[in-house]
Amino acid sequence: MSYGNHVQLKVYKEQEQAVVPVSYEELEAAAKEKLEASPYYYVAASAGAEVTAKSNQEAFNQWKIVPRMLRDTTNRDLSVELFGQTLPYPVLCAPVGVQSIVHPEGEIASARAAASVGVPFISSTASTHSLEKVAAAGEDGLKWFQLYWSSDREIAASMVKRAENAGYRAIVVTLDTPMMGWREKDIENAYLPFLMGQGIGNYLEDPVFCSRLAKPPQEDLIGAVTQWSQVFGNPGLTWEDLQFIRMQTSLPILLKGILHPEDAKLAIEYGMDGIIVSNHGGRQVDGAISAIEALPEICEVVNGEIPVLMDSGIRRGADIIKAVALGAKAVLVGRPYIYGLALAGDAGVKQVLRNLIADLDLTLALSGRTSVRELDKSLLRKM
Repeated sequence: MSYGNHVQLKVYKEQEQAVVPVSYEELEAAAKEKLEASPYYYVAASAGAEVTAKSNQEAFNQWKIVPRMLRDTTNRDLSVELFGQTLPYPVLCAPVGVQSIVHPEGEIASARAAASVGVPFISSTASTHSLEKVAAAGEDGLKWFQLYWSSDREIAASMVKRAENAGYRAIVVTLDTPMMGWREKDIENAYLPFLMGQGIGNYLEDPVFCSRLAKPPQEDLIGAVTQWSQVFGNPGLTWEDLQFIRMQTSLPILLKGILHPEDAKLAIEYGMDGIIVSNHGGRQVDGAISAIEALPEICEVVNGEIPVLMDSGIRRGADIIKAVALGAKAVLVGRPYIYGLALAGDAGVKQVLRNLIADLDLTLALSGRTSVRELDKSLLRKM
């Protein structure tokens, strides 16, 4: 029995009680009801008028699936190969920082849940819990580390080396956040959790960062927060700087935040191992192109030389089908699992991921395909 059928049978036969709502819209609404306004909007809101955030989802609707009939889809294979490893599903947990604002265990609970489902977890530089603690929580699950490149390059190098030592299997360098975008709700609420000591766990346990402090963080947290505010982000980075990170690790390096095909070409030229097409869920540049719009052209210029992944707007199985059919090797999911975390901790994350994968599996079968590797643009029509 394939994944989606197994989940359906478990729910119907055992009358399993959902720990979180199944639909994304109800999931988000329940999280909004539970959380205080400031942390909820820190997760849910985006830059400016949130035009890009809305278009991330709306743009999926321009692509329609055209199912094929009378094809034996009894057995399905959702697995994909990435950097020499087999992923059971083309789904990863996107790097989301400051998860402690929605649940005390934060990234630890999410990493534990992801590992239990078999979904790789991408741990953020902006985690409240250190990358070592997150790695331990994820046990044998596949983990990648996302780097916000500090203006102090030795801190960036230290974090990359720590990640490799802790068992992370790839480095994701986020390019679109050399500074934070104009997020109206966060401004309105005067809410930046980093200034309260949340989301800086990787800094507080980093030997290079701590060497820059007059006193250890446990003695002077305010001083550590002040130092963090001075080194987070690096608007001076150029393509030539990528060689510095390459020199720090033997792990594959992916660039996250690529939307322009010329930047995709440069990623290959500068020896990067992968691309993540993303507009940061609409949180950085309001009015930017949606990720799914940018994906086909980027895949065309990359032409299979390196893997292309995608995030920003993935909410259901059909979204994953469309992204993979348009050339993505896999997708990253962010807000949905964070809402699951807010509502029910690791059990909530686990159920959100399980439901998403079951939806993917059933949609694949009902589209007349038996493997995600069979998906291509012939399955879709643009309206």
